[in-house]
Amino acid sequence: MVQIQDWPELTKSLSADLRELRMGAPEVMKAFGSLAVTASAAKALDAKTKELIAIAVAVSTRCDDCIAFHVKAAVDRGATRDEILETLGMAIYMGAGPSAMYASHALAAYSQFAAAKAEV
Repeated sequence: MVQIQDWPELTKSLSADLRELRMGAPEVMKAFGSLAVTASAAKALDAKTKELIAIAVAVSTRCDDCIAFHVKAAVDRGATRDEILETLGMAIYMGAGPSAMYASHALAAYSQFAAAKAEV
């Protein structure tokens, strides 16, 4: 039986796990956090565009946890369904069949996060 992923719940669970990791490896996680902040900062590309790029990378590297965090961040920055779909199209183009399968995960995540945001 196929289990449907609850993407918002996944991000909550992962956040708790990452907090524990930050306590156990604070220097490494601080450096990683600094890298994330620096790479995500809006410069020539705005923050939403950078999140869309991160989604494409997450799909092509087949990282569901990354998909969850970056789709949520993209939704929080105003990404539309059409923008997500174009991003997924590029990921599929660059990553072929396996990326098509993970693109479906990202689209499901988008639907759940967008619905949750609309409820607020």
